[in-house]
Amino acid sequence: MLLQIPDVMTPAGVVSWRERLDSADWVDGRVTAGAQSAQVKRNEQLEESSDLARELQGYIVGALQRSALFVSAALPLHVFPPLFNRYRSGHGFGAHVDNTIRQVPGTPHSIRTDLSATLFLSDPEEYDGGELIVEDTYGAHRVKLPAGHMVLYPSSSLHHVTPVTRGARVSSFFWIQSMVRDDSCRAILFDLDASIQRLSSELGERRELVALTGVYHNLLRKWAEIA
Repeated sequence: MLLQIPDVMTPAGVVSWRERLDSADWVDGRVTAGAQSAQVKRNEQLEESSDLARELQGYIVGALQRSALFVSAALPLHVFPPLFNRYRSGHGFGAHVDNTIRQVPGTPHSIRTDLSATLFLSDPEEYDGGELIVEDTYGAHRVKLPAGHMVLYPSSSLHHVTPVTRGARVSSFFWIQSMVRDDSCRAILFDLDASIQRLSSELGERRELVALTGVYHNLLRKWAEIA
């Protein structure tokens, strides 16, 4: 399931953080790439241990916790501390699949990457190219969203970023280990939750909705892994 999540960050929040990011020191993006990805990755990355990166990580994680759409779709168990990259003219990232396991920096803990996320911090008018292309069984999906909006997709997807030919594409990227490992099961729960919420707003409290909510929680109980 590929899902766009609008307004994770407010326009004012994007402007404030971009001012600081634009004046920050950036390093070669291949520092976090695996052996295969490093051969096709050309971008810059904010040093992940910097004070700015840690501040913005906390801001984004807090925004995700407040996003009902994100929580419903991802059913997050662990969120990898967000990273930040910048693509300038000539930069791009060839076709790749994200690593299955990521060790959380500075800790002995690792997460399984069930979902990948890109939070756009540049508006589409600021750069040419730089589209995220995500491939699935229904074809290739081109994603280039307004600043503050995010896309969520299975980490098993083959994806790439087209070369930037003008301007700069700044974004945050990270991974989520979900309580529900299987993407098709998450999609069922997401659709069911959305239907319950919509019917509840239209009909109010009904016994049928209570029963439907019970079905949702029983499926979640069946599929969830929280250890």
